[in-house]
Amino acid sequence: MEQKNILIVGVGGQGVLLASEILSFAALKAGYDVKKSEIHGMSQRGGVVSSHVRIGEKIYSPLIKEGNADVILAFEEAEAQRWIHFLKENGKVILNKYKLVPPIASMKGYSYPEDPVGAVRKKVRDIEVVDGVSIAKRLGNLRLINTLLLGVLSSSLYIPEKVWEEVIRERVPKGTEDLNIKAFQEGRVHASHSGD
Repeated sequence: MEQKNILIVGVGGQGVLLASEILSFAALKAGYDVKKSEIHGMSQRGGVVSSHVRIGEKIYSPLIKEGNADVILAFEEAEAQRWIHFLKENGKVILNKYKLVPPIASMKGYSYPEDPVGAVRKKVRDIEVVDGVSIAKRLGNLRLINTLLLGVLSSSLYIPEKVWEEVIRERVPKGTEDLNIKAFQEGRVHASHSGD
């Protein structure tokens, strides 16, 4: 597998860190070298959370340089827009269609972007917008969005589906394994139909 740089972004409480952990362990289990770096900006209070995950035969640094991300996996619309400068030319954005306006947006001098998805579409050809909230609600649990988005991402990586499912079962909270596998499968189905 050629080297893959995946930047996962969102806000605290969305499952960004669990998603990066599952991705990292799945890549390790599939035989790749992995380096990961996380930034928790007040992650418990809706602050920005990002995780750099680099996968390949041999990885030396955990950080993705600007303009070098193969994929940005965005759990929130404005975060996709905020981090777009990290995407390389011809990179892919997987974007959860969800707006989480932070409390700071009510303060003077700060505003939430009007159309983050439109702004990303203007800069990126390969964008996959996922209505993760609707799919997770249909499955019965909003906390499934992270494994749903990993299912979409999995179609871009050379990690066997069986490995993903093993790692999901090992890493998600006990009692939620089957639901998380179902969400992962929904993401894979979404990815396979997105080019239709």
